[in-house]
Amino acid sequence: MDGNRRWAKKNGLPKLEGHRKGYERLTECARWVRNRGIAHLAVYAFSTENWNREPAEVSYLMGLLENIAKKDLLQLVKEGVRVHFIGRLDMLPESVRKVIAIVEERGAKNERLTLWVCLSYGARAEIIASAKSVTGSGEAITETSLKKHFWSADMPDPDIIIRTGGEKRLSNFLLWQAAYSELFFIDTLWPEFSEDMLDRILEEYNERERRMGK
Repeated sequence: MDGNRRWAKKNGLPKLEGHRKGYERLTECARWVRNRGIAHLAVYAFSTENWNREPAEVSYLMGLLENIAKKDLLQLVKEGVRVHFIGRLDMLPESVRKVIAIVEERGAKNERLTLWVCLSYGARAEIIASAKSVTGSGEAITETSLKKHFWSADMPDPDIIIRTGGEKRLSNFLLWQAAYSELFFIDTLWPEFSEDMLDRILEEYNERERRMGK
């Protein structure tokens, strides 16, 4: 979900306001996806590298996330969405961990959509953590055993990965899982991403031939 700060600058707003708008668009997008019968949506909300941003921005983002979880994500739970957080959650402030635990618990039995929020997440860190866990368990390291120990173990590999904001890279997002994903890089800034754009991407995806290396 790239382009929040550039959207704020473009509209003459403080950059932190772009993050607020970006989270609003996330909850809207979750409803668009749910209403199309798609079972899973994974979003890159905060990366392990994002901890290196200015302390004031990180603090704002943590507070914003806590407020979004208390209101918008709990509302999605009431609408049948299961929310699951994955990443280095131990790095989050205690108040944030408590709120996201409540969100997960209340939506645990929901089935309309599973929203995977990648939070304090990095694909390399996930793979390393999995390898350590497999080694500690005494299992042989295989694709199956590594996958079983991923933070995202229950998440299906993504069919589609969309990156907004004009950048054409994955930036440490679901690198293992993205092996056969269809990639869409668009110039639109995340706060301007629309339901119509989602439909156009889904239409193009349906026209692509997925050979999976065959």
